[in-house]
Amino acid sequence: MKVEMHISGLNGVLDTLRSLPAEIVSKRGGPVKLALAKGARFLRDKERENLRTVLDPEDESTGLLEENIISSRGKAPTGGKGERYLVRVKRKMYPGREGEQVSTLKSAHLKEYGSMNQPAKSFIRRTVLESGGQAITVVVTELNRRIDLVVKKLAAQNKGR
Repeated sequence: MKVEMHISGLNGVLDTLRSLPAEIVSKRGGPVKLALAKGARFLRDKERENLRTVLDPEDESTGLLEENIISSRGKAPTGGKGERYLVRVKRKMYPGREGEQVSTLKSAHLKEYGSMNQPAKSFIRRTVLESGGQAITVVVTELNRRIDLVVKKLAAQNKGR
C-alpha cells in the first residue's frame, strides 16, 4: 500500500537550494527537513481523522491502527541527495487475538481496499486527494519561513564584516 506524491515544476527552486549556504542545505536536513516533517505530520493527522470517519460505530476499536499511523524520515531518494518523509502504518500485532494473528498493516489494507466480505473504505487515498494540496502549501510556507530565519541570522552574524 503505497501512495507517492511528487511535486513537479520546482526545478528553479531546486537549483536555488543547491546554491545556498551550508546553513540552509546541511547534511542534517536544515529547513528543508523541518518543512517536510511539518507537512508529513499534517498529512498524518488528516489521515487519522479520515480513519475515524470510516470506522463503524458499532465495531469496537482498540485505537491501535490510529496510533500506528506515523510520519517518519525516510532514506534519501535513489540516485541523488535530498529529503524524504513518509506517512505510513507501522506494523504492530493486535494483542490478545485468538486464531490468525492480525497486524495493523493488514487491518489498514483491508480498510483501504476491502475484501470479499468487506467493502473498501478508503482513508489513505482520500487523505491525499483531499489534503495533498494543503500539505504542499504547509511545506512551502514553512520552508519560506525557515529560510527567512536563516537569512536574518546570517545577516546579523555578518553585520560587522
